[in-house]
Amino acid sequence: MIVRRVDAHRLTGLLGELADLLTDVVAGGASVGFLAPLGRDHALAWWTARLRAVTAGELAVWVAHEGGRVCGTVSLALPDKPNSRHRAELVKLMVSPADRGRGVGRRLLTAAEESAAGAGLTLLHLDTETGSPAEHLYRSAGWTEAGTIPGYAADPGGEPRPTTLYYKRIGAPAGAG
Repeated sequence: MIVRRVDAHRLTGLLGELADLLTDVVAGGASVGFLAPLGRDHALAWWTARLRAVTAGELAVWVAHEGGRVCGTVSLALPDKPNSRHRAELVKLMVSPADRGRGVGRRLLTAAEESAAGAGLTLLHLDTETGSPAEHLYRSAGWTEAGTIPGYAADPGGEPRPTTLYYKRIGAPAGAG
């Protein structure tokens, strides 16, 4: 398996595969911000809209490939406020239902964390559906639970579900110069 960060040009070439991945993970029950059934055209439009943020340096995207196909992705949303340039939000960690349990999510998470630390970031945060399989991954990777918000986001079936917030200190300690 190869995990690599993609620029806007490479992302453009992967839009169709990433749209298929997004529709598959939503159909598989993953709560990543969309309701089922998610049409491919809608998924393609969503990924296409991410191109501007990647080009602007506001979003970093990693893609996992195996056997010539996309099997997962993760992104870091980088804030634009001067007082938050030390942190980023981990967003849209998606692994193809056929590839779950094979270490794809762990490899994507590690790649994003290492890149963030290398860029001088010291804090990452994320939110995930409470009780989801992703929670085990985050906890086992050293993320700390910050709290739970009841009924925060609807699952793919439209049911409001609680969301748990996590954070992880990386790189140099906060406040270190």
